[in-house]
This record gives sequence, C-alpha cells and structure tokens, in this order.
Amino acid sequence: MPTRASAKRHPHDDAPDTATAFRMLAALPPGPERDALRDGTVEAWLPMADRLAGRFRSRGETFDDLRQVAALGLVKAVDRYDPELGNAFESYAVPTITGEIKRHFRDHMWTLHVPRRVQDLRNRVRHAAQDLSQTIPGRRPTVAEIAEHADLSEDDVRAGQEALESFSALSLDAELPGSDDGYSLGDALGAPDPALDTVVDREAVKERLAALPERERAILHMRFFGDMTQSSIAEELGISQMHVSRLISRCCGRVREQVMRDGET
Repeated sequence: MPTRASAKRHPHDDAPDTATAFRMLAALPPGPERDALRDGTVEAWLPMADRLAGRFRSRGETFDDLRQVAALGLVKAVDRYDPELGNAFESYAVPTITGEIKRHFRDHMWTLHVPRRVQDLRNRVRHAAQDLSQTIPGRRPTVAEIAEHADLSEDDVRAGQEALESFSALSLDAELPGSDDGYSLGDALGAPDPALDTVVDREAVKERLAALPERERAILHMRFFGDMTQSSIAEELGISQMHVSRLISRCCGRVREQVMRDGET
C-alpha cells in the first residue's frame, strides 16, 4: 500500500494528483500508516501553499513566516477535506490557506488591537478607493463616492480610512512632518498637570475649612489667598504676629489631621 501521494502531476506543478490518497485517508483508521500518507499528501501540496504565501509578500511579514502560516492552513485543509463531496481539493484548499494567512495578518500584524469590524472596513474602503481611482482620473475619490461604491455609510468610510493609517504605530521619537529642528511626536505630547493634585487637595479640605471659626477662616484666607504677611494680618486684626502664627499652625494641623482621618475611613 502506498504511503505517499501519487507522483502523477496535473498541468500545474503545484497541483499533484492526490485523489487516490484522499480516498485512502478517508478509509484508513488512525495509526502510523494513515499518518505517513497524510504527511506525504501535505508535502505534495506544499508548492501550492508556498505560491499562495508569495501573494502576500511586502506586507510587513517575512516570507518564511508566511510559508509557515500557509503550511498550517494546508494541514487544516488536508484534515478537513471530504472527497465524497465531489469537489477538487484545490477548490477547498486555496480559500482555506488564504483565509489562514489573512487571519494571521489580522490577529498578529497590527501594532495595536483593532476590532475586526474596523479591519474589514479598512479592506472594503481600500478596495473601493482602488476601483474608483481607475475611473476617476486626476483626483482621489471622495468619502461620499467611496461610501456609495462600497455600500457603506460615510462614517464607516472615515473609520476605514483612519484604519488605513493604523496598521503600524509611529515611534514617539519620529520627527514630525514639516519639522526641521528634530521636533518629535513625543515632544508634542502632554504631561500630567501638577495643578490636578491641587484641585484634589482643595476639594478634600473645603468641608473642613468651612467648619472653622470665622476668624480662623479669615486669617487663612488673608494668608493663603490674599498673600498677606503675618505682620499685615496681625495689624489688620489688632493682634500680635505670634498669635497669628500660632492660629495658622493650629488651623492647618487640625484640618490636615481631619482630612487624613477621612482618607483612612
């Protein structure tokens, strides 16, 4: 009993005649004999898988990796093919292998995770724009034209156009277009605003400050909001500077303790 696919070839070198091998695979029980026949069948169809992988060159993935993905799709096609359905193996294997390669690009080649729906929009928009560019010379197709051609809404077209530029991420060290002084994208990004901490602190002490006696509130307001010196405050209220200093220290300490206690509960 043969253990490898027949050497007889179709007119195309990558389309071997394996009809007999597939019928034997369907009839054989699991075991070494079936495994050997399966391996030989896969090997016979590898040239076709390599040819399909070659269609996706220059898309950011190495050809060796594409060949491995295509080979994986071929193995799935061999394992799932049913010769009793009457269809040629090629008609089942080609979309299976191509789909495996496309899934690889969809799931592994995007720098950031992009929802599958947006990826599909990207492909539809790209194909529609290519079709229209052949019939509209001298300019790029508009959003409305692409939407009508691809049977999409204009919002979907815009989402697809944004995804066209999102396959790979731009380095933060990349120089911005039009910049001649080395100004990079990272230089244009914002940083945490330290004033946000001040907002949090003010909200935390607001209730406690409101509970202070009126004179203490007035002293704190003059000192921290009116930017008055302790001597000026003492003269304004008719008390000593030392008394003003003690009141400020006592009020601030009391408010601090109360806020810290509130944060622990």
